[in-house]
Amino acid sequence: MAQTVSVIVGSEDRARLAEIIGDRNRPLKHTQRANIILLSAKRLPVLEVARRVGVSRPAVWRWQRRYAEQGVDGLMRDKTRKPGRAPLATATVAKVLALTCAEPPGAVTHWTGRAMAKKVGISLSAVQRIWQANRLQPHRLRTFKRSTDPAFASKVEDIVGLY
Repeated sequence: MAQTVSVIVGSEDRARLAEIIGDRNRPLKHTQRANIILLSAKRLPVLEVARRVGVSRPAVWRWQRRYAEQGVDGLMRDKTRKPGRAPLATATVAKVLALTCAEPPGAVTHWTGRAMAKKVGISLSAVQRIWQANRLQPHRLRTFKRSTDPAFASKVEDIVGLY
């Protein structure tokens, strides 16, 4: 990628950039961006500007382009980004909580994270986050768990009959 922006800095912008560089309370990223523009205005090669400022060549191109489009104010702002993950709908969270407190399907003793995720249609980690946020531990029941053994009733009678 070749340099496509020729940086021309006016006297007013040059003074503002020098002020940014001289201010010791400014964030490092602001001083680096100001340095990029001032060094580019001296017609130094992009590789030399990147070496002196301590950034990559694409970073130099990015800030040259941003300065050409928005001026000094564009150097002081970062672009906003969308959040990484959309939050779950409250209806989905409510469904997970209601199912957790209800009886599990089939002959199982309690809800597992994978079974809940499959039933509701969300990821396992989402189920785990919901359970953790609401301090639910369906695998730790303090009540009697049903057995899946078909001969359980006769075994209980044998054990109880001993005592």
